[in-house]
Amino acid sequence: MTEIQISGIIYWRNKRLFYIFMQQTRDDIRNIAIIAHVDHGKTTLVDAMLKQTHTVKDDGGALIMDSMDLERERGITIRAKNASITYNGIKINIVDTPGHADFGGEVERTLKMADGVLLLVDAKEGPMPQTKFVLRKALELGLRAIVVVNKIDRPDAQIDDVINRTFDLFVNLNATDEQLEFPIVYASAINGQASLDQHKAGTDLNPLFETIVKNVPPPKVNLDDAFAMLVLALHYDSYKGKMGTGKIQSGKALKGQNVVRIKTDGTKISGKIGNIMSFQGLSKVEVNEALAGDIVSISGFDEIQIGETIADAANPVQIPPVEIEEPTVRMTFAVNNSPFAGKEGKFVTSRNLRERLMKELETNVALRVEENPGSGDSFLVSGRGELHLGVLIETMRREGFELQVSQPEVIFKTDPETKTKLEPYEIATIDVPSQYQGPVIEEMGRRGGELQNMQSGTATTAGTAGDEIHAEYLIPTRGLIGLKNALLTKTRGTAIVNNLFDSYRPANLEKLETSNSHGSLISAETGISNAYGLNNAQERGTLFIGPAVEVYEGMIVGKNNFDSDLEINVCKTKKLSNMRSSGSDDAIILTPPKEITLDFALEYIGSDELVEVTPKSIRLRKRILGGVERKRASR
Repeated sequence: MTEIQISGIIYWRNKRLFYIFMQQTRDDIRNIAIIAHVDHGKTTLVDAMLKQTHTVKDDGGALIMDSMDLERERGITIRAKNASITYNGIKINIVDTPGHADFGGEVERTLKMADGVLLLVDAKEGPMPQTKFVLRKALELGLRAIVVVNKIDRPDAQIDDVINRTFDLFVNLNATDEQLEFPIVYASAINGQASLDQHKAGTDLNPLFETIVKNVPPPKVNLDDAFAMLVLALHYDSYKGKMGTGKIQSGKALKGQNVVRIKTDGTKISGKIGNIMSFQGLSKVEVNEALAGDIVSISGFDEIQIGETIADAANPVQIPPVEIEEPTVRMTFAVNNSPFAGKEGKFVTSRNLRERLMKELETNVALRVEENPGSGDSFLVSGRGELHLGVLIETMRREGFELQVSQPEVIFKTDPETKTKLEPYEIATIDVPSQYQGPVIEEMGRRGGELQNMQSGTATTAGTAGDEIHAEYLIPTRGLIGLKNALLTKTRGTAIVNNLFDSYRPANLEKLETSNSHGSLISAETGISNAYGLNNAQERGTLFIGPAVEVYEGMIVGKNNFDSDLEINVCKTKKLSNMRSSGSDDAIILTPPKEITLDFALEYIGSDELVEVTPKSIRLRKRILGGVERKRASR
């Protein structure tokens, strides 16, 4: 049964008693979003909450909320997801948000559904770059936070220091006095334990549930106003069609009710509510009505988009859409035109590519797609970062698409007043053992990074605390392209790199060197690689392919030891002579080739190179395949 507390004003007029309804409070509901830096345990905590309230069965398997294959493989949350639990008769709607800065658009739109947030902070790492981003968005919306210090069972936990740094972060983000009075819960999400005392271990998550019920304000609504809901997410149902998801702002929604869809430009389209689906655990159940404060999915408009309003037909009121920060990086998506085009993919035409990208725009609010004016079969796709675009490419690849993509490039802007050219800058944090401090500082300086802060003994690699450094740099986004691979090579895989968009600043084109200058080993002819040809090539650099691999002229088969391109013939065979046979290759020992992943490929390629992506292969190639044509174009 729905519990509603009603407040109003009673007055006497013309010998009659009148009661004016004011705001009502939905004491039976709490709406919360869980925010944190990547890998601080958001999804693990949601899973534990679902299991302890017996919403789902505890089978000890993988994370329940990470439903996408890419999420399970990468161990990160990519798309925000809704769930609900019931604690002591109170329904708690939960939104699990991504923790990586590249998916900040998901956080920005889903925070509008919440009335409070759980801010997870690692008991060792403390506040990280994405912690600052998501907390700033929550505080700007006036939401109060519950700070959950997670992973308190870590042997290197620094709980007091983490709490102090978290409080400083609130102050730096101009939190109000009320927001600064945040409650603290100490938890170990993987063990399903929470406590209000850091020195006393908990036995379950009940202290967390009690803190949510007590400190997250129930929705304050006016049920007498006209129905209005802002669409913040889209879902698809095989039988009900496209459904818009959001929190009802006012009034109530009834099945079959006459409503209007208000586009972002103010255009109104009449219709009826088809189905109303309410969240129950991880699933949805159909209901006949929903009240203000409920998070529901509504069908009835096949063309509904994120940011649009569904409102009562008699009194339609548009809700201001969520403002999403602009993208900072773009790439060119083009039809695959390599010699191997069409052999491995199902969708290979520009029409297929256009339809897929336009469909992605419906749900990926931080993405931008425009036609490439210089080509009829390519598109400029802009996003928040390399990972944001890389996940889209990998998703399309698994769906059967063939395409080729260019090197990521930053989006420049012009100051409208001074006409100065501006470029995006980011805050990059690096945790690395102290013996690699020199190479890191050298590499960051070469890329235009400016050191903002450096501390020793605060890095995150387990077992070596006190012998590590934590450095923060202000660096152009151009300088970040290819940075991760470069630092992993120079630090033997020990560097931990995080970055967060800071602001647009005047571009200094002379200060920054080419971020990923390198030389490539290029196949000189089309054929099949063999051990004899690769043996000659591996002396020149690092190979990307092994024997018995089909190659074509202009395909990149390795990285040169020097910063210049070199054409080699990996299809060359040993010739038969009167002194030897052509098959005596027993003495050849090949070094295993470097595995080419999509992330590596996007960071590796230069401005004159492309990544060829198919469902079965990821290849690197030159834009101009012919060796003679490349030399002619370089003159």
